This record gives sequence, C-alpha cells and structure tokens, in this order.
Amino acid sequence: MSLLEDLKWRYATKKMNGKNVAQEKIDYILEAARLAPSSSGLQPFQIFVISNQEVKEKIRTVASNQSQITDASHVLVFAAWDCYTLERIEKMFNYTMKERGLPMDTMDDYKKNLWSMYEPLGKEWHFNHAAKQSYISLGMALAAAAELKVDATPMEGFEPLKVDEILGLRELGLKSTVIMTLGYRDAENDWLVDMKKVRTPEDEFFTRID
Repeated sequence: MSLLEDLKWRYATKKMNGKNVAQEKIDYILEAARLAPSSSGLQPFQIFVISNQEVKEKIRTVASNQSQITDASHVLVFAAWDCYTLERIEKMFNYTMKERGLPMDTMDDYKKNLWSMYEPLGKEWHFNHAAKQSYISLGMALAAAAELKVDATPMEGFEPLKVDEILGLRELGLKSTVIMTLGYRDAENDWLVDMKKVRTPEDEFFTRID
C-alpha cells in the first residue's frame, strides 16, 4: 500500500482499545523517528518511550484527562533541548566525525559559525528552534505508524511543565513539546473513526509558482 493510502487510513484516534503493539512495530516507528532530518543534524531532542501504566496515569491527569494516554500501548513524549550550548553542539559534531571516520576538526569552521549565529538569539529562540525539529520526527513517526496500521494520536493538550516534572526533564536540560500515543482504535466507541477525512482543497492549500 502506498504512503498516501496509509495516510488516508490514519486519523487522530480518540479512543483506543488497550491492546499492546508488538515490540518490533514500536521499534520500527522509533527508528523512523530517529532517522528524521534535523537542522545541522543536531537532533536537539529526545523521545521518552513510556509503557509503564503508572506513569501513563500520571501524565493523563495533566493532559486534559485524555483516555488515549492510558489506553495506548505506548506513549511517546518528545522533549527538546531547553537551549543550545557550544558543548551540546560539539558533542554531536564529534560523534558525527567519529562515526564517519573523519578528523575531529573537519567541521570546526561550520561549528563556530553555527554557534556564532545561535548564541546571541537567546534561550527562548533556542528552545523554539529545537522544538520544531522534534515535530519533524513526530511526522516521520506518524507516517511509520500508519504504514504498520498502528493508530497514533499527536497531542498538544497537556501541561508541559507538569509533564516535565513527572519525567524529570528539567534536570536533563529538556522540555516536553508534543505527545504521541500508539495503540489500536476502539472502533465501536470512537466517534471519529468513520468520519470523512477533511483537508483544505488543493487549489487553496497549494500556491504554485511556475
């Protein structure tokens, strides 16, 4: 089945049935998220993969009591760097050079130029930029889940500071950005399951400049 057909199949599942998703499918979705592109290849975020029911219950209480969180097989919390630092940038570049078998100073000029641009922009800009990278990864994960016929719901309806506290993110220099639940739809009890997928018409959505 083509990617477009997979995306037509998926929807933001509102009610899940509590069944577990096989580990190999979870691993596939996570790998798609890990392989997502990011600005300068920095991957300035992490993904917390939660199957512990007690932790899911805690998150649900600060996420508008959305039942998908506790009925899902797994909950993914995307958490972005709270700010860029030269140390964080150097760590990722050094890892890249090591993996590619290149001299460690190969990207020194690029690294210095990047930090000279980022440093004066401030921590708020830093976090917002890092958060955008996490959303690219979210999109890849959503597509991979659809390919496997695993239901996935992206969520912003939660209290980030409280999720950060539950997961101890502040101590890690991270802030939660978005949540995605993975599981299987409860077709008999989900009001959205048979609704037509509606998107902006092509002639309004695309502006073609030839």
